[in-house]
Amino acid sequence: MDTLIQQSLKHSMSYQDYKDLVAKMTSENSTTGSVKTQALADYTKLNDRRMKRWDKTVKIPQEIKDKIMTFKTKITWLILTESWCGDAAHIMPVINKIAELNANISYSVVLRDDNDALMNQFLTNGGKAIPKLLMIDDASNNVLNTFGPRPSEATKMVNDYKQTHGKLTPEFKEDLQVWYNKNKGQDIINDLVNMLDEL
Repeated sequence: MDTLIQQSLKHSMSYQDYKDLVAKMTSENSTTGSVKTQALADYTKLNDRRMKRWDKTVKIPQEIKDKIMTFKTKITWLILTESWCGDAAHIMPVINKIAELNANISYSVVLRDDNDALMNQFLTNGGKAIPKLLMIDDASNNVLNTFGPRPSEATKMVNDYKQTHGKLTPEFKEDLQVWYNKNKGQDIINDLVNMLDEL
């Protein structure tokens, strides 16, 4: 696992490089990942806009900022994602805002389909759900915790809906986007700060 993480980190990109890649894919009407379809290219285009919007609008409350700034352990947040992933477009800018507040937190990005062996170590209910954030201790290379593919409140919504309806419908996915927009990243911020508190 150690070697796997080191290799992935070696080939990782910064959040800015990832955003540049998504913008490039958008301009080429394409997508990252091993499957290329028009639908996925359209999602990539939508996510390019979403990320730009969240980069501008995510606000972290001052008391939470103060808490983040006191975090002392050197860690790397390594996220597995793809440009077409709707949840990732809402979550990644929020993670970046938190990481920017503390020099002890490095934030790196790898693509899921290029890192199959790593992804297989961190499945969600047996599936390669993304985004998946690994919190890695820089000193030991141990994965201290993971976050994703959704914040806790959204995860509960998804699980409840699946239990009642068997699967997620396009209508539910619309409702989930509305929830992300209303929540403005606050559930993601709270989940991540709680995880930092536990380290």
